[in-house]
Amino acid sequence: MGKTKNNKFKRPSFSPDGLSATPVKQTVEESEDEDSPAAELLDKLQSPSADVREYACASISRVVQQSQTIPGFLQRDAVRKIGPLLLDRSLAVRETAAGALRNLSACGGPEVCEDMVRQDVLTPLFALLRECCSGFDVSSTPTVKGQRTVEDVANEAVNLLWNLCESSSTAVSVFNKAGLLDVLLHCLQRHPQNMELAISAAHCLHTVTEENAELVRSVNAAVFGVLENILSSTHTSMEHTLLRTLAAGSLWNLKSSLSSAQQSQTLTALATTLSHSLSLDAGEIIPELWRAESARLSKETTSAAESDHTDERSAGHEAEEMEEDVRDEKINGKKPNGKMSKAKNDISDLLPRDRLELREAKALLSAQQTSLEIIVNMCCSDEPSDDEWEEMSSSDESEMCADGMSDNNSSLFSPLCLSAELHTTLLNHNIPQQVLKKAEFPSTAALEICSKDPWKNLLKKMHRVQCRALTCLHNILSSMDTESLGGASGLQDVAQHLSSLVFSSAEALIDEEFLEAVTSALRSLLQIMATKNISQCMTPHQLMNFCEAATSCELVSVRVNALAILGITGSSLAKEKNTAENLQLIGNAILSIAMKDSNLVVCGEALDALFDVFADGDEAEKAGKNINLLSSLKALQPGFRAKLRKEGRGKYSPDQLCVLDNIRINLKRFISYLEDLQRK
Repeated sequence: MGKTKNNKFKRPSFSPDGLSATPVKQTVEESEDEDSPAAELLDKLQSPSADVREYACASISRVVQQSQTIPGFLQRDAVRKIGPLLLDRSLAVRETAAGALRNLSACGGPEVCEDMVRQDVLTPLFALLRECCSGFDVSSTPTVKGQRTVEDVANEAVNLLWNLCESSSTAVSVFNKAGLLDVLLHCLQRHPQNMELAISAAHCLHTVTEENAELVRSVNAAVFGVLENILSSTHTSMEHTLLRTLAAGSLWNLKSSLSSAQQSQTLTALATTLSHSLSLDAGEIIPELWRAESARLSKETTSAAESDHTDERSAGHEAEEMEEDVRDEKINGKKPNGKMSKAKNDISDLLPRDRLELREAKALLSAQQTSLEIIVNMCCSDEPSDDEWEEMSSSDESEMCADGMSDNNSSLFSPLCLSAELHTTLLNHNIPQQVLKKAEFPSTAALEICSKDPWKNLLKKMHRVQCRALTCLHNILSSMDTESLGGASGLQDVAQHLSSLVFSSAEALIDEEFLEAVTSALRSLLQIMATKNISQCMTPHQLMNFCEAATSCELVSVRVNALAILGITGSSLAKEKNTAENLQLIGNAILSIAMKDSNLVVCGEALDALFDVFADGDEAEKAGKNINLLSSLKALQPGFRAKLRKEGRGKYSPDQLCVLDNIRINLKRFISYLEDLQRK
């Protein structure tokens, strides 16, 4: 079997198949329904009363969460009408205007974001951010409870900028030309006074620094100074941990600007930060935070006004969850579910400020997810990631491509075949073991707490950390040598661990995100073990049960991984004695998929797996005859060729077509080989 390219995480743009697709393309008749609130609310933006303008912006912020309303606002030039209010005389109007545009960008998706950029929303946004930064020291504390501050406005503006830059390369280019990096750094440096703003700025910086050569060329020592200062902080709160993790991610993105002398020191600081984040046990910390919140709330008596304020701030929590879901769905390659948020009174898009412990819990899980994504990229090729062949069959040709990557780069940060220093640093900081620990299912106590409102929004994040850990494990297995991972016994321990994950929960086998992550990790592990002739810990029947669930999954990558796992297992069994019965079991399963699956990539992987399993050996020859392999492949061959000619160029990428054509040739050769065996 061949190799797959390591996964690489990018700070994702909103899914092109997500919230924006339906609303933007709805008909004019639908969007101009008589009951549409767009016209009335947009008219109120012109009111001489600041209170009315604020009310209109807050209402728009709430309404656009119902994605079917977005076209009505866009057709009435909402962006151009709201944009000037970013510079309104009233801070409250500025904040709610930024919040309305933020929700429009989050719920509208990339098409809407591009449209917002084309309508020049960035000009007033940049002006607002610069004004905010100049006013931080003048007015940073509200004089009246509930009163907006300059930093509140800046936080909304930074989040809007983050959304636009995630979805629009044009926005990133304009960001570069406007020299807005100093604004984000200024916001970052406010972390002693306003952690919320600093974290928003850190997220945005992490986004704009990724694969941004123009920005990388412009960074100077001051930029690294700010980031390194954050990394060196010793605060123990979870929000500080998240801030340090995001700063580490930005440093990794800017690594090519570092001199050789700086690289070693920076690498150690990065590994220390990531290791600390992963060493924290969410299974213990989340119950502790929940108990602390319960104790605090039981002692507090809250006035009616404070309760109203809490409700107001809470309203935006669901909008923030929507934003996060869209980002994470893009990472996973899935479509967002398109459900609208049920906002209440006002929309601030913030976790309620009185839920300090909940904020800490969320920050912990975000820090761990981000840490794992950074490690994935450390252990990943800089070649474009291949959604096209998670999907790509593991044929001889794809193996050649994977093995043929240039290894001439002596940089400390050269990926895939890790440099000696990067390799050693990750091991010295216990990163592989910490990743493996995060791949476990969350603790029962933490899961129970996260099933309670309002903590239930953390449940998805807990499972996402596990899936990121499995993807990270896949890349670590692919990029580190066997001895670094503990030799044969260490790999068997990892295999036992993964098998316990797979078979410990029936629900896990229907979770696509989990299946994609665990099949990738298991595929890498079994391939390494087969290469080293290390015995596997899962029985063929266990693997068959697992692969039966995986091959029925809608995700192509999961089906491809499952077939590769069957092929690796079968080729190992073929070298042993008295395995013909198990080989028949595996062969029938693979053959059935090769004949029935509608996706050519999956069919190709199935054929490739058959070539591996039945390539050689008495047991394989016996099993092949018992399942009528030759006649089945002869019957399958014309259909595979015809489908490749008919669907190939319109449906599959050039890389995929190259691999599929190679499989077509190998199928012809393999049939000739089986015919020769039959004539003996």
